[in-house]
Amino acid sequence: MQLAANQLGNHLQRGLKSLYTLHGDEPLLQQEALDAIRATARAQGYTERTSHTVAGAHFDWSEVLAAGGSLSLFADKQIVEIRIPSGKPGKDGSVALQQLAEGAQGNDSTLTIVLLPRLDKMTKSSAWFGALDSCGVTLQVDPVERNALPQWIAQRLAAQGQRVAAGEEGQRTLQFFADRVEGNLLAAHQEIQKLGLLFPASANAGELSFEQVESAVLNVARYDVFKLSEAVLAGQAVRVQRMLDGLQAEGEAEVLVHYTLAEDIRALKRVKDAMGQGRPLPMALRENRIWGVKERLFERVLPKLSEAKLAELLQSAHVVDGIVKGLKQPDWPASPWQALHRLALQLCGLCAAGTAVGQARR
Repeated sequence: MQLAANQLGNHLQRGLKSLYTLHGDEPLLQQEALDAIRATARAQGYTERTSHTVAGAHFDWSEVLAAGGSLSLFADKQIVEIRIPSGKPGKDGSVALQQLAEGAQGNDSTLTIVLLPRLDKMTKSSAWFGALDSCGVTLQVDPVERNALPQWIAQRLAAQGQRVAAGEEGQRTLQFFADRVEGNLLAAHQEIQKLGLLFPASANAGELSFEQVESAVLNVARYDVFKLSEAVLAGQAVRVQRMLDGLQAEGEAEVLVHYTLAEDIRALKRVKDAMGQGRPLPMALRENRIWGVKERLFERVLPKLSEAKLAELLQSAHVVDGIVKGLKQPDWPASPWQALHRLALQLCGLCAAGTAVGQARR
């Protein structure tokens, strides 16, 4: 049975199951879900806990199977946690997990929790994951996207009795906070807790000013090239510049940033060419493996990109490829990062124009 992360609290109030599978790449939210399950289990008499981390191809699954079938002299209920950091249990692990899933049904003395990273479509279709899903509760822990981050921060502040000012000032405060912690949810959680200590809810009725947040919240944002790609295609110029500066400060390879930008440009050109050959946009996107968030961004941007503009973008990507590899180009910055800024903002500007028109028509 699949369950959304925000449904876990109500689910646990209705009753605890004997098998849970948590998968996702957001450590904070996965840990909080795990803590909630543990707390409910302890309240129901699960007093003993064992943890197993699957590492390497020669992991001994017999210990895990034995743990699920044995109790100590001091406890009549136990929690067995199985961590698989790679998300790949192997052949023996696949068999063992299917056995554990089948054995969990009707087992009131052992609570089994399987912890996994984000899984791809193929892994979700495997026999072992299917067994876990059908015999227990599966919880996918998704990251908080940038557009949802201000609301997430506001909810966390409210949980500790704090809030920002109403109206535009409060939204400005939340956006500033989100910019400081984007891509680093664990640090965001810590910054929120810090605000609770520095400015207790009893002071000023718990309302936080922009100045208080600005003075207290550290810049702990972390960026990756995939989110950069989405920001460029969304036409978010200020965020794109901030992300490029962050990636440079974090030591990201220029060649990887260039590859990501250039691949987006090439993909836009391929889809545009397919449309020119008479293929409908949805078909052209599927053929070029454009899915999810990027699919929606491509749909907004492509109708506004001419063949001439795409040709200019391709030429710019070719020029920056040389700069990143140490070549000098006339009329372009010698610095690879400055050249990447120029390329990203060139694409971003075109995408912003297309997005603005697309939104006006909605």
